[in-house]
Amino acid sequence: MLEVKTSNDLRLMTGHSQPALSTEQFAADSPDVALVEAVRGGDRDAFGQLYALYASLVHGILLARVPYGEVSDLVQDVFLTAFRKLDSLRDAARFGPWIAMIARNRAMDFHRHKRETEELSEGLSQTGGSHEAEAAEALEVIRNLPEAYRETLVLRLVEGMTGPEIAARTGLQPDSVRVNLHRGMKILREKLGLRSREV
Repeated sequence: MLEVKTSNDLRLMTGHSQPALSTEQFAADSPDVALVEAVRGGDRDAFGQLYALYASLVHGILLARVPYGEVSDLVQDVFLTAFRKLDSLRDAARFGPWIAMIARNRAMDFHRHKRETEELSEGLSQTGGSHEAEAAEALEVIRNLPEAYRETLVLRLVEGMTGPEIAARTGLQPDSVRVNLHRGMKILREKLGLRSREV
C-alpha cells in the first residue's frame, strides 16, 4: 500500500520542492500588473520574475495532465508562448488565469499531437527507487480523477500552493477550490486505501 504522509512527501518524490507561500504572503500586493507592463516595455528581467511567481502553477497544471518526463519542457513552452503573446493579454491583473489557460491548452496540444504517450508510472518506475514509484502511483491516481479535482490536488499536494493561492492564480472561486480540494482528497484517500487522515 502506498504511504504518502504529507504533501511534502509527494513534492519531494516528484522532484519539485519549492516552498509554498503562506496566505498572508500571497495576499500581499501582487506585482503582476507592474511586471506585465515592464515586460511590455522591454524589460526581460521582469518576465523572469513572472516566471518565478508562476512556474509552480504551470508545472502543477501540466503535471496533472501529461507524462512526468514531458513536464519540464512543456513548462518552458508555456512561458515562451506567454512571452510571445503577452500583448494579447487584456487585463494585466489576470496574468495567472491567462497563463493557466495557456498551460491547459498546451497539455491538450501535447496529447493531440503525440501518437504514443508513455504511462507516467512506466517512465518513473524504470528510473529509480521506491519514492519515484510511490510518486508515480499517487500521480497516476490523481491524473485519473475527474478534472475538477485533478488540477487543484496537484497544485496543493505537489506544488504546495494554498487554497487561496490556487484561487487567485487560476481565477477560480475560493469556494470552488475549497470544495474541489475536500472532495478530491476524499476520493484520493479512498483510491490509495488511506484512512481519513491528513495527506
